[in-house]
Amino acid sequence: MLFFFITSVSRKKTVNYLCVYREETSNCRGMALKCRVCVTGAGGYVASWLVKLLLSKDYIVHGTVRDPSNDKYSHLNNLDKAAENLKLFKADLLDPDSLAAAIKGCNGVFHVASPVPSGSVPNPEVELVEPAVKGTLNVLKACSEANIKRVVFVSSVAAAALDPNWPKGEVKDETCWSDSEYCKATNNWYCFSKTMAEKEAWSYAKQSGLDMVTVLPTLVIGPMLQRTTNASNLVLIKLLKEGYEELENKRRFLIDVRDLAEALLLAYERPEAEGRYMCTAHTVKSEDIVAMLKKHYPNYNYPKRFTDVTEDGSYSSEKLQKLGWQYRPLEGTLIDAVERYKQGGFLD
Repeated sequence: MLFFFITSVSRKKTVNYLCVYREETSNCRGMALKCRVCVTGAGGYVASWLVKLLLSKDYIVHGTVRDPSNDKYSHLNNLDKAAENLKLFKADLLDPDSLAAAIKGCNGVFHVASPVPSGSVPNPEVELVEPAVKGTLNVLKACSEANIKRVVFVSSVAAAALDPNWPKGEVKDETCWSDSEYCKATNNWYCFSKTMAEKEAWSYAKQSGLDMVTVLPTLVIGPMLQRTTNASNLVLIKLLKEGYEELENKRRFLIDVRDLAEALLLAYERPEAEGRYMCTAHTVKSEDIVAMLKKHYPNYNYPKRFTDVTEDGSYSSEKLQKLGWQYRPLEGTLIDAVERYKQGGFLD
């Protein structure tokens, strides 16, 4: 088996050479026959950027969406190289046959789809937990049946954030798991759903021998490709327009959506990638985010004052950075996000 060890080359070239490695070891025959991958939930915020990145690297992409004919997915069809290299499949995480059809013929799968609440959830067991856990297992079982070479599963820092027994002041890394009983007791259903989904995924992967890597991003921000906002987009939008009289000056752990897409591709292409990867870039107080925004956009309806809060804990992406992952400065991310919000009319 041939391994490539690359030094003193650009980030882009490193990824491309390793892509050749992945193709040759994934029943792809070099660049002449392009590597084929599936992205679940392709129309979502993170997945859309991942699809864009994959197409730019000459992957053939199968994207699962609820209804390929819906105009809400037009941004995917308008991406460069989409006409020849992107196919959208109607699929539901709770419908194994639809997943099997989308995954058929692929060498790798990026499981990105998962419900993220933008408000209160009346029935969390049905709306969050069932699709997260059962849906993930359905995807992994379809991957096993299709002899998929590697699965990259987008989990969340929520699967590591809530452990009341974690040593106070100690940085959280890939060894930390949220306590599922604590999540339920405190009604943190999103954390519970992400924790259970990832735990069940690892249990299945170890039992079946499926090659799986999980990536746990913190709060994802940056420009949108899709035309509708999601929960993470609303964090910045509300800072810009809600005009809160008072806001807690909480720490935010941030990652640019484009840097997350790069991390997912790295986790797929690097043969040495294994286990879990925390993915975070910037730790910053809400007041400091507003100060950065005000420097470029002084006229929005920002919070009027901030109150201090006592917080504990932080996160490390050291393991991911050892794979060669890099991230961009926060200020550029904020500017790109605001310009997209303005273009979409979300700040009117």
